[in-house]
Amino acid sequence: MAKILIVVDMQNDFIDGALGTKEAVAIVPYVKEMVENFEGKVLFTRDTHFENYMETQEGKNLPVPHCIKGTEGWQICPALEELRKSEAIDKLTFGSKDLVDVLKQEEEIEEITFVGLCTDICVISNVMVVKAFYPEIPLIVDAKGCAGVTVQSHLNALEAMKMCQVKVVNE
Repeated sequence: MAKILIVVDMQNDFIDGALGTKEAVAIVPYVKEMVENFEGKVLFTRDTHFENYMETQEGKNLPVPHCIKGTEGWQICPALEELRKSEAIDKLTFGSKDLVDVLKQEEEIEEITFVGLCTDICVISNVMVVKAFYPEIPLIVDAKGCAGVTVQSHLNALEAMKMCQVKVVNE
């Protein structure tokens, strides 16, 4: 039985770039330690946009260009990039169907833990996508390894995930 850690969008633009926050900067050492010590498979997702970002629905609703493929902001932060052992899963939307396709390649999954950014957008979206395909696999969100757009929206997202039978730890 496999344990899987999914590291969501720990990219420069979300940490200290275009959409960075002090809370995002603060979780990097914790997430690094988790990746280094995790006994199981570690998967990384990478928010991916293109030059036409401002013309997309997301760009119209969040008019801050970020994670443009190939830019420094799109890269996974150096502290984590050096630990990455498999290709990152580029995702064009908040929740990734490609992540589910990667999980389907696993034999038996015991549990899946999530950390990353932003709790209230991409973490919760990916947790709910995975929950839809794997309702019987325990899903865990390590709150200490997540940060949201705001502290309040981070807390709201954790509460919403709890209501959907996701185990939230280290609050």
